[in-house]
Amino acid sequence: MSFTQIWLWFAILNLKMKNIKEFVFLSIGLLFLSVSILLSQSAKAQDKIFTIDEAVLGGGGKLIPKNLDQLQWVTTTSNYSQAVGNTLQISDAKINKVIFSVTKSDIDAALKGSGWDTLKKMPRVTWLNSNNFKFYHANKVIGYDLAKKVTYSLVNYDAAEMENADFTYNYQKVAYTKANNLFINEKQITFDDKPGLVNGQAVHRNEFGIVKGTFWSNDGSLLAFYHLDESMVAEYPIYQLKNRPADARMIRYPIAGTPSHHASIGVYNTSTNSTVFLKTGEPLEQYLTNVSWSPDNKSVFIAVVNRGQNHMWLNQYDAATGNFVKTLFEETDSKYVEPQHGMTFLKTDPSKFVWWSEKDGYNHLYLYDVSGKLISQLTKGNWVVTDLIGFDKKETTLFVTTTSASPAERQLYSVNIKSGKQTLLTKKSGTHTITLSPNGDWFIDHFQNMATAREIKIVSADGKNESIIHNAANPLTDYKLGEITMGTLKASDGSDLYYRLIKPVNFNPDAKYPVVVYLYNGPHLQLVNNTWLGGANLWMQYMAQHGYYVFTIDGRGSMNRGHAFEAAVHRQLGTLEMEDQLKGVEFLKSLPNVEASRIGIHGWSFGGFMTTSMMTRNAGVYKVGVAGGPVIDWGLYEIMYTERYMDTPEENPEGYKNNNLLNYTKNLKGKLLMIHGGEDDVVLWQHSLQYVEKSIKDNVPTLDYFVYPHHPHNVSGKDRVHLMDKISRYFFDNL
Repeated sequence: MSFTQIWLWFAILNLKMKNIKEFVFLSIGLLFLSVSILLSQSAKAQDKIFTIDEAVLGGGGKLIPKNLDQLQWVTTTSNYSQAVGNTLQISDAKINKVIFSVTKSDIDAALKGSGWDTLKKMPRVTWLNSNNFKFYHANKVIGYDLAKKVTYSLVNYDAAEMENADFTYNYQKVAYTKANNLFINEKQITFDDKPGLVNGQAVHRNEFGIVKGTFWSNDGSLLAFYHLDESMVAEYPIYQLKNRPADARMIRYPIAGTPSHHASIGVYNTSTNSTVFLKTGEPLEQYLTNVSWSPDNKSVFIAVVNRGQNHMWLNQYDAATGNFVKTLFEETDSKYVEPQHGMTFLKTDPSKFVWWSEKDGYNHLYLYDVSGKLISQLTKGNWVVTDLIGFDKKETTLFVTTTSASPAERQLYSVNIKSGKQTLLTKKSGTHTITLSPNGDWFIDHFQNMATAREIKIVSADGKNESIIHNAANPLTDYKLGEITMGTLKASDGSDLYYRLIKPVNFNPDAKYPVVVYLYNGPHLQLVNNTWLGGANLWMQYMAQHGYYVFTIDGRGSMNRGHAFEAAVHRQLGTLEMEDQLKGVEFLKSLPNVEASRIGIHGWSFGGFMTTSMMTRNAGVYKVGVAGGPVIDWGLYEIMYTERYMDTPEENPEGYKNNNLLNYTKNLKGKLLMIHGGEDDVVLWQHSLQYVEKSIKDNVPTLDYFVYPHHPHNVSGKDRVHLMDKISRYFFDNL
């Protein structure tokens, strides 16, 4: 019965009251009844717990804070667009009102006029200019003209046939790969059929910020592409259970200390149909990274890194001849250098560019000219730049997000390029993800923090004018959630270690509770941040609903803390990280409600390595562990990653020995479940299989093992529900 129904009932009865005394008694009774029902309904509204499906898949998206669909800036303008149902709305940021709309029916009518089939739903669009957008349909990239209300074909694109597709700025050309060769608009431009030769794909195992293998010049007339010779690299089998009979897919996998592949860069001219290769020189075992085109399309710049990864040369090459032009500058470090970003040239002065570097100990931005002369350091401080957002239209101001306020936050700043003066533009504590308008006058601010699921604002570039265009409701209001706290602990060197702690649901201050520690604690990842739920996922709350503390700490080696913090683990991956994880255990044991004998630990990949390390090199601290896709022996992991942090096995035999987990199998005291994907091409299946073999030889009875035969490095899709249920039950049964 609702509150309204109660008082309607009261009003009807009131008409039948014969004296004031009877009326008063009844009204008081009904008041107490209504309050009781409302409190009961409120309690029930927050009484739900997640099913494992909801915890893993987010209830089909229902438990994820709602976002705006296809929110983006319209090219060259201060207008932004979003899809609302079957309508694309274009709004003016200055007045924050819809000024134009395009419906699915409009697009369908245009498609019919061009002789094409209509759409099944509103397409995902990308703006080409202020009046045209493109979308994928019928194996084509199709353009739509808002003014003329017509569609037109840009380029054929069959997603089923084309891999690694890369379009020119105007979508008139597409480069893509089939097998190991490269094509442009259905024209084959490389013809390598020898095993071990690969064209147009990412190289160096996607390290150094490499995410693709082709790079169009600004005008779309030239294409730089990676050519890879990996014929000297050992082949490894990836088991193919689905085949009858089962067989193996062979991959080239360069492991630490062994021969590495040789990369080169070709430049294909679409006018002359000819290719030249850049003369990047020897030794051939080097890394060619951060490929950048000059604004005039005449030069290609490459950050060349030696195999030892402690020396970088930023080199210029002539795109027409492939000849080496000059080295702009060099960077060295006693441990490693790791360039992650290409050059960002100024449009108002193409002779100048912005470069990212950690050379002062933190990731900052520097302004150079094309002769290699340093003009100025644009950002400076004991914090890192996490994103270069862009410039204002005059390019006198740079916009960046940084960790200046806190390593757990991302705030937006404007930076005066001449003076270096920095101005904070975002005011709320938390994480701001920024998209700058093409004309540099406005930005979209996607904001979240521990208490805010998602807030989206349109904000002027000076930070003075803003409009909230979306406030996502909390999708978890009906669910019981554990209280989340964030804080810091001190490492042995005085560094702050950020942690997140989730209390068990229905917390009883007189009770004792077990703990599940979730960790990664490796390079290139940060788990604790001031975002929605503190960066925790719903599975962690699922465990809190089942009576567990859930704890995470980012120890030394994790990202966004500066070079010294991250490189502290150099040559001893795993050792210092364990020390920091034990600081977390020390903290947990200091809490009066933690049952110290019931602490479990779980992680995947580097986190799987750390889980196994903590269970065997610190035997007895943790009662239960679940290690997914774990590195067991760094001598079996890839060259690029391993040699950066460990040097080669020949150079650092003690480091490899000390952190080889095959040396500690007999130390296992608690229960350990090890899980691996049968088609893992990142951490080879051989790692955990060797661990199982060694545990059998050492007569270790408490190791359990499970394989997901068809999955690569992680388990995704519906099978992930099975994975997380298995992990949960392992803790329920053993912790």
